[in-house]
Amino acid sequence: MKLVGVIGGSTIPENIYKTAYEMGKLIGERDYVLITGGLGGVMEAASKGAKEKGGLVIGILPGNSRRTANKWVDVPIVTGMNHARNVIIAQSADVLIAIDGAVGTQSEIAFGNIYKKKIIGIECNIPLPFEKVDSPEEAIEKVDEFFSKK
Repeated sequence: MKLVGVIGGSTIPENIYKTAYEMGKLIGERDYVLITGGLGGVMEAASKGAKEKGGLVIGILPGNSRRTANKWVDVPIVTGMNHARNVIIAQSADVLIAIDGAVGTQSEIAFGNIYKKKIIGIECNIPLPFEKVDSPEEAIEKVDEFFSKK
């Protein structure tokens, strides 16, 4: 069994939906198993595409109910783990395809790197979620600024 993880945002524009849908179709045509976070956006579009081509779709759900899965998920896995489920997706997939996305997708990419997975990006320009500084002194100044605003 070859598992392909498709990761990306849950709120996406139409062009990203189309890209994810086409990706899902290609996965389904090759009889790869699709694994996603099981919800909307990129996850739903890829699931729909894979399912329409006869593929098997696994959804690793963040909450406590199978009913939250998009309607193309064959195997809903309820985790109750919220974003921590991203570890399961990254660890379970043989390869990850990131389409668009934000911080949640970035966490999946990071876990994929930890687990030495092949990661492919399509229209995925995720910025680093931290402020870059050049020294410990500059870092502590930023910490001081942060606390002074609290």
